[in-house]
Amino acid sequence: MPANPSAHRFSRRDVLKGITAAGIGAFTGSLAHGYFYERYQIELTRATLPVSGLADALAGLRIGLLTDLHRSDTVSHEMIDRAVRLVMAEAPDVIILGGDYVTWGDRRFVQPVADALAPLSAPHGVFAVLGNHDDDRDMPAALTAKGFAVLRDARTRLVVNGEPLEFAGLRYWTRRVNDIAHVLRGASPTVILLAHTPMRLAEAAALGVPLVLSGHTHGGQIVLPGIGAVAAREFPVVAGIGKRESTTIFVSRGVGTVYVPVRLNCDPEVALLTLKPVEV
Repeated sequence: MPANPSAHRFSRRDVLKGITAAGIGAFTGSLAHGYFYERYQIELTRATLPVSGLADALAGLRIGLLTDLHRSDTVSHEMIDRAVRLVMAEAPDVIILGGDYVTWGDRRFVQPVADALAPLSAPHGVFAVLGNHDDDRDMPAALTAKGFAVLRDARTRLVVNGEPLEFAGLRYWTRRVNDIAHVLRGASPTVILLAHTPMRLAEAAALGVPLVLSGHTHGGQIVLPGIGAVAAREFPVVAGIGKRESTTIFVSRGVGTVYVPVRLNCDPEVALLTLKPVEV
């Protein structure tokens, strides 16, 4: 008998069903990869940051940056320990902790994350700010007990190679230009603003701050091909180096995860940042 041509004919609905099933399968596979593999692959990012007005004596200063650790049931001690060891292997001149040490202020993990960070040390010190997930009592007390200076709308001044260098740390909710200006009042020309969220870039640029170090975005955490970091579109810089007027900013993708324990096309990172003068 002749073959029935209709037996091999696919309807448009069948084709769409097949495409949908394939798409769901690919997305599910990507999420599984992000859960079982990618969120554990902590990278060391090296970047050279141009700093307006940087004195020659401060050129080459190296800053280690760890942020958004989010120690929790899904972010283990081993992950934080790996991040710490990556930074310490680079022997930075100074280390900055950028906030969100635990998730949702979970007190169970305040002391464990401080213990995991305890091996951090640098010739010019370790300085920390708090994120929106951190409480204002237990977390700073735990970090201070490890010898780290926690800057809450406060500055600290160093002298490096005979030149003054200041770090100004903001509370997460400090956002008005006048309040930030109060923290910066009397600062030396080379002042680095530590702001957990990169949303403070606009205020920093308005105040002529040469450099801002931030986290908070997780780099988007889930970055979709052709679409990008959907969850982080509101930020002026999602990850890496950005610039507004004379202000440079570096935004770290961070170490941990929040909401869902998945990273997709957005590996966790710690950073080693080297300062250089802006070329004229």
